Amino acid sequence: MKIIGITGGVGAGKTQVLSYISEHYKCRIIRADEAAHVLYGKGQECHEKLVALLGERILDQDGAIDRRKMAELIFQNQSLLEQVNAIVHPAVKNYILAQLAYEQEKNEADYFFIEAALLIEEHYDEIVDELWYIHCDAAVRSRRLAKSRQYSMQKTQDIMKGQLSEEEFRRHCQRVIMNNGDLQETYQQIKDIMGDKV
Repeated sequence: MKIIGITGGVGAGKTQVLSYISEHYKCRIIRADEAAHVLYGKGQECHEKLVALLGERILDQDGAIDRRKMAELIFQNQSLLEQVNAIVHPAVKNYILAQLAYEQEKNEADYFFIEAALLIEEHYDEIVDELWYIHCDAAVRSRRLAKSRQYSMQKTQDIMKGQLSEEEFRRHCQRVIMNNGDLQETYQQIKDIMGDKV
């Protein structure tokens, strides 16, 4: 089973790429964001630690972590953001490693994909066989995010500023997939790398 990391800036289209891959190849896909959401759940590893750090103001009426409330609290506070990341990122990595071990034991998938914005910063290159960078021009990403997530130009720029530069992504990744709009071109690049459908 080949282990591949998928990364790229916000709005680059990582989800689109993985949707195509999931439909056409025998693989397991795990997204760091989804793993984190599992770990935020009541009784899960991160829940109690995050409530202890940020207080009950991040909880909804059922006592679950409200991700929107938490994001608003930490987005402009670098110190809090770093403390949250120190709780969440190691837990997510351990979760992903456990899922990888499970899939390796099952031995049914040809590929195991890990998708995260911080694959490089969190040293997932030590886990994966290859890192793929999904590239999309900043202007296209801004338009996509305004349409799909109703992000303001300022919010998109703030997020982009906090992410790695184009040069850094390219320096660390073995493959670059261009995803500026024509999905058939994007899918052809994937087929060129992975071959036709399984």
